[in-house]
Amino acid sequence: MFGYEFMREAFIASTFIAITAGLVGVFVVSRNMSFLSHTLSEIGFAGAAFGILVGISPLAGMILFTLVSSIAVGSLSTESSRREASISAISSLFIGLGILFLSLSSESSSYATNILFGSIVGISAKEVQQLMILALFVIFVFIIFYKPLSFDSFDHIGARAAGLKTRLLSIAFLVTLALSVSIGAQIVGSLLVFVLLTLPGATAKYLVHTVPKLIMVSVGLSLAGVWLGLYLAFVTNWPVTFFISAFEVIAYFLGLSYKNWKLNH
Repeated sequence: MFGYEFMREAFIASTFIAITAGLVGVFVVSRNMSFLSHTLSEIGFAGAAFGILVGISPLAGMILFTLVSSIAVGSLSTESSRREASISAISSLFIGLGILFLSLSSESSSYATNILFGSIVGISAKEVQQLMILALFVIFVFIIFYKPLSFDSFDHIGARAAGLKTRLLSIAFLVTLALSVSIGAQIVGSLLVFVLLTLPGATAKYLVHTVPKLIMVSVGLSLAGVWLGLYLAFVTNWPVTFFISAFEVIAYFLGLSYKNWKLNH
């Protein structure tokens, strides 16, 4: 399998994608922003389609749209009374824009499939380098903000009382989330990127309880999912997205069952 260059590139890229998604996912879950990762994935679809339309890379278009939208949508989502209606409206708008951009472009429908469902096995060495740089940037930001971000994510009231700049932390997190959506979409597509950004972190909270352990378990589940998905996709020629999603869903319900079993024993 590793005798093929495209599989070597795919495993390198997926490793960085999984580490980023697993790390960010812990804080997505703790900050109750699963809904935002879903919305950004749809905004990312429109961004990638826009990139194709204007002649830039889909990844660049996705980053542009998700970065700008993440802060705006994140601020809007603080109004809980309008949250569901606002997110539904925004998601619908950007899905429509994505379809419009693709229809106006001269590219084939295969581009739409790649954006929606990912195309990791066709990734180039240059694209791998781009993903690695973005992933390392996200990891670097989390290293810098790790302690205050953990405090704010798991005890927001206490963080505000302690005088932390929670607004700055929120913006830093939203930026890393936007980048993570753009990175993760390269393997599972914009349609299912929220799977990697939510399920490993959600599963981890059923198994462990400290932040370092949550990150380790979440990253481990993400890595296991993408590695196993790539291997099974190579063997069966089925979509890698299916295997990754299936693994993370099964792991989630196993984690939930384990938690329920512990509560009853």
